[in-house]
Amino acid sequence: MFTIEHEFDATVITLIDEGSVMLGEDVTISAFEDCVTLQQLDPLNGEPVTVTLSMAQLNDLMAALDLPEGSYRLARSGPRDPD
Repeated sequence: MFTIEHEFDATVITLIDEGSVMLGEDVTISAFEDCVTLQQLDPLNGEPVTVTLSMAQLNDLMAALDLPEGSYRLARSGPRDPD
């Protein structure tokens, strides 16, 4: 199960583990203009742990989900120097 909320500066998705064995803590994903954060409570101390991905890292992750084992470098399209 998941929820989606649109806030002022981010879209927030919360993933809720509904499995019957060893339920994991909810994961909250916040998509901002320049980065995406993933947050989950550490079950040992109850403190939130946050991972921040740049947009380039997020693009790499999306590509990696569809590729076989290996090492890859994606071509980046960006501003070019004028000739």
